Amino acid sequence: MRQRWIVLGIAVLGLRTAGAGAQSTLAHNNAELLQQLQSVHGLTDEQMQRVRAIFAASPVIGQGNPAITQHPDTPQGCRTKLHNAGIEYNNPGFLNVCHAPYMAPLYDPKTQQPEQAGACIDQFEFPDIPCAYPVVWVKAAEAAQLCEAEGKRMCDANEWEDACQGSTEPADYRFDLAQGVPREAAIHRMREAHNTAHSPDKRWSYGPQYEQHICATSSFKSPGCNGGNWAQCGSNTYPAGEFPACHSPLQVFDLNGNAAEHMNLPISPEQMASRGSTTLGYTEMKGSWFIFDTYRAHEDWCRWRAPFWHGTRVMDPHSHSNYHLGFRCCKTLAPSR
Repeated sequence: MRQRWIVLGIAVLGLRTAGAGAQSTLAHNNAELLQQLQSVHGLTDEQMQRVRAIFAASPVIGQGNPAITQHPDTPQGCRTKLHNAGIEYNNPGFLNVCHAPYMAPLYDPKTQQPEQAGACIDQFEFPDIPCAYPVVWVKAAEAAQLCEAEGKRMCDANEWEDACQGSTEPADYRFDLAQGVPREAAIHRMREAHNTAHSPDKRWSYGPQYEQHICATSSFKSPGCNGGNWAQCGSNTYPAGEFPACHSPLQVFDLNGNAAEHMNLPISPEQMASRGSTTLGYTEMKGSWFIFDTYRAHEDWCRWRAPFWHGTRVMDPHSHSNYHLGFRCCKTLAPSR
């Protein structure tokens, strides 16, 4: 059944002129973004105070350096495209399960109903608003804090993988392989065991074969971008959800393409966010990003776990950030009675 299209008050962000005003423009863009965040997600003033404090403490967090970022489409262009195609992302059934807008239940469709999910995941990259640009230049620690401020939490790596694969399965971190060895060696062992076990069942969020042009992967890298410089690397991302076919069977979007995403990789059960940990484990970057149609930098099938890139504890204040790295949040559901 068609649901009402919700017109979101998302500002059209074009290419900004480079110069001394870039920082003030970023602050202006963030102020508009946070107004939208509160309106769409119904956050309280107290929650927004925490969110604003996290943004204010960073000189770079936002939707990209406005002096050089060139988004391929505007939020208004995205809304028009989806509206003309009859695409509506508002799902009252999900809202009844997750008790938050634009979240999808994590469950196994072969054996469960959505109401039996133990957790939900954001359908879109933060700010989890259709046709908004993803927030990037965010550290893993900041991502965890923003999720907590919203009443959510950072996702464990296996939850992101479940959302992408389209079904849940027991977490298989192989914690036994982490015993008695240094941290990096432990993560390498666990990664290799996991990837080997899952490689026969490769799939992407949109299907069993890798394809181009399905997701937000046809943008471009800024000329002169050296791999992670604020002044030279534009966050040339698409509006979230602009590619309706780029979704998993659980209706989670942009897992492939657009921004890459911070997740929590535990090396012991006590570090699992899904079990209530607040100290968390180590950084894991999931998914592909916005230039994969022309430069496929690495594997990106759903259950593939990356090497220990820029590895730190999630809550390390110096955890990694860059121009194409964002995040999404999860939420644990109370057991049904």
